[in-house]
Amino acid sequence: MLNYYSYPHKNSVEWVTFVHGAGGSSSIWYKQVREFKKEFNVLILDLRGHGDSEPKLKDTFSSKYTFDSITIDIIEVIEYLKIKKSHFIGISLGTILIRNLAEKRHDLVQSMIMGGAIIKLNFRSQVLMKIGNIFKSIVPYMMLYKLFAFIIMPKKNHKKSRLLFVNEAKKLYQKEFLRWFKLTSEINPLLRFFRTKEIKIPTLYVMGSEDHLFLPSIKNIVSKHVYSSLFVVDNCGHIVNVEQSETFNTQSIRFITSLSF
Repeated sequence: MLNYYSYPHKNSVEWVTFVHGAGGSSSIWYKQVREFKKEFNVLILDLRGHGDSEPKLKDTFSSKYTFDSITIDIIEVIEYLKIKKSHFIGISLGTILIRNLAEKRHDLVQSMIMGGAIIKLNFRSQVLMKIGNIFKSIVPYMMLYKLFAFIIMPKKNHKKSRLLFVNEAKKLYQKEFLRWFKLTSEINPLLRFFRTKEIKIPTLYVMGSEDHLFLPSIKNIVSKHVYSSLFVVDNCGHIVNVEQSETFNTQSIRFITSLSF
């Protein structure tokens, strides 16, 4: 089972589950845990191969990860803790996992808050993935990861987020990085499906105004979907929960609280 940390609340019956992105870990939510546990039951976890979640024995002999298999990992923790329903908060690739979980187990998801969400890969993103696929077995994975991090978060005010994810990614092994990178082969059809089929779950997208790779497609999808809304954080890049944690926390807690009335 995935490594996780839970913070029960004495009075609240609401659960909030945090899902990090590729190369991160549960530690990226430290600014959220402090605030959210004052109001809700909180669950944070390390995705397989990240943080303190060691890869399962069967994964050692299988080079392929899928979005479904990683989503099942999360569901396993939710069911083990007997959480009947939860609000889910994700960042970057974690938002894809949450959306996939909502598709597989609609009954578990009360709402979704998608930070630095990915709903479509633009031309630049597609080129980035192709370059990665060409060089992933030749170039040391940390060089590739640093390059990707810089392209996604290029500005000076993105440096803190960039370094946080790079330092977390150093804890991965080369084989683990390659397994995760191969997920890109199934990402396009999955995202296309998510764009065409809206799910009837309240969804808040929290995006940085400087998230140049992903913000335009989120604006487009929110204009078409009934159950989605968008909050854009000024002077902020891709990792909104780190760069502008106070704004991220305020908007997220306000959104969750509004659903209780």
